[in-house]
Amino acid sequence: MYRAVITESKSKMEKTREFYQKDMLALRAGRANPQILDRIVVDYYGTQTPLKQMGNINSPEPRLLTIALWDPKAIPLVEKAIQKSDLGMNPSNDGKLIRLVVPELNEERRKELTKLVRKGAEEAKVAIRGVRRDAMEQFKKLKKDSQITEDDQRKAEEELQKLTDNQIKEIDKIAAEKEKEIMEV
Repeated sequence: MYRAVITESKSKMEKTREFYQKDMLALRAGRANPQILDRIVVDYYGTQTPLKQMGNINSPEPRLLTIALWDPKAIPLVEKAIQKSDLGMNPSNDGKLIRLVVPELNEERRKELTKLVRKGAEEAKVAIRGVRRDAMEQFKKLKKDSQITEDDQRKAEEELQKLTDNQIKEIDKIAAEKEKEIMEV
């Protein structure tokens, strides 16, 4: 009976970790990574369109991103969306291609980014603990409704705690790797 609750909780925790991991991939660390543009959404003829659906994004050099749009008329819209974003980059274009030079990170910006990494990690951990709390309440309800025994409840809670600890360790590992990447000169 309690297995379904654990399976559902595990799924939710993994989704939280995966979301955090994707979020960290999008965080710029001084190297050109096309994934930093994944969050950019362009107002394209009244429709909010993800930039990655509007053209090809490449990284021909370690510190350069190029965006080749399928509709060259959309170049000003894309440039505006990039400038409004939190990336801190100024696009330039030659009428066909948008170029984004990824600036070197200074010490202050590196520290800001590590704070963002830690903040994101803490938010992910809070979300995972919330999943654990909800599952614990479900176990108590199952016990109260006499659907599981006290031993089953204790076993389920221990299993859930191990699951929670593992996911939190994974998030700490992702955060530590990202911080190391950011602080690398």
